Amino acid sequence: MTLIANPIYDSVFKYMMEDERVANILLSALLKKEILELQVRPHEYTNVQRTGISLFRMDFSAKIRDEKGEEHLVLIELQKTWLPTETLRFRQYLGTQYLSRENMRQEPDSQYGLPIISIYILGHTLGELKEPVIYVRRRYLDYEDNVIEGKDKFIESLTHDSIIVQIPFLQRRTRNRLERLLHIFDQNCRLKGDDHLLEVDENLFQAEDALVLNRLLKAGVAPEVRRSMDVEDEILSEIEARDTVIMQKDQLIQQKDQAIQQKDQLIRNMIQVLEQNGLDEQQIAQNLALSVEQIRKLK
Repeated sequence: MTLIANPIYDSVFKYMMEDERVANILLSALLKKEILELQVRPHEYTNVQRTGISLFRMDFSAKIRDEKGEEHLVLIELQKTWLPTETLRFRQYLGTQYLSRENMRQEPDSQYGLPIISIYILGHTLGELKEPVIYVRRRYLDYEDNVIEGKDKFIESLTHDSIIVQIPFLQRRTRNRLERLLHIFDQNCRLKGDDHLLEVDENLFQAEDALVLNRLLKAGVAPEVRRSMDVEDEILSEIEARDTVIMQKDQLIQQKDQAIQQKDQLIRNMIQVLEQNGLDEQQIAQNLALSVEQIRKLK
């Protein structure tokens, strides 16, 4: 067993993925395609913990070779979060890629955008989907739902594929090379008493994946990385404390809403009874005034 830094932490994840060889290993395993060239796009990583969630983003440009042996230039947008967050934030970051002129390519007779592949590594689960890795792939279809072979730059510029990793469902699964590699994210392997470290079985990893383990070994003993993990823990504690206060306030508001509804219903019932007894508006108002004390008891 080997102790490695926990890449669920943004500082560790960034340290790991800034090594282009390590990033190539992980991304090619996720894409299930050979990456011929990979480059981290400068200054494109974003950490927005302090706005209330943990959402980390890195962007890559890559030349990949598909199963037909053809080479393509693509953009890879990698986003990681260890707290549930609204999908709007993911859409906003994805939208910046579609809007950026840097992602456009000019040809003699046209202009087109580079294809985008979005990868989401989630520390939480999605609804009823229980697979640890989910591939969302597009197909070209005709009216009869028959598959149309080939690709078009116009379509590739406006649509994209996605890969979603649900960390809670990894659960020490090792059915294929990708799941064995994703073992580095499995939170079931956390070292007792220290969430900063994972205890993993190095025998699960193939020889070419040793670089990933070595990088995380270095992160685990790097003082600046350990300090950053401590800071992330403090931020998470603040977020949890804030969420607890919000939850308590929401419960109080709900209780008050229920009390108001009960009061409204009581008033409606009283008015109905008084109207059935043939009282006019003035007599109804007088009777309601006499019932104020009864209503106050519901507080």
